[in-house]
Amino acid sequence: VQLQASGGRLGAAWGSLRLSCTSSGHFLGSWAMGWFRQAPGKEREFVAAISWNGGDIYYAAPVKGRFTIARDNAKNTVDLQMNSLKLEDTAVYYCAVKIGAGTYEYGHWGQGTLVTVSS
Repeated sequence: VQLQASGGRLGAAWGSLRLSCTSSGHFLGSWAMGWFRQAPGKEREFVAAISWNGGDIYYAAPVKGRFTIARDNAKNTVDLQMNSLKLEDTAVYYCAVKIGAGTYEYGHWGQGTLVTVSS
């Protein structure tokens, strides 16, 4: 599965950005999906996840209440709406497919999209 993440750009603190993840050759609606991020000098961390039908959604504590993950299986997209941006949200954001039963067992990482938040 090849994933393409897009929407990353320079954003203002307290502003909003919307990231999108899609696949040109695979139907994402069969899998649970997740968003992760990796800030400079830090390890990649979990951000949010959504089940195949959107019925189950999980957020990491730092983004809960500010970010919203959603999917549109008809459009083959999984989006991450990011509101009330903080400087610490600066990172490369990756979408991934859940490939196993483990909580953070994800794979097929896309190329990532860079989000930079400025004050």
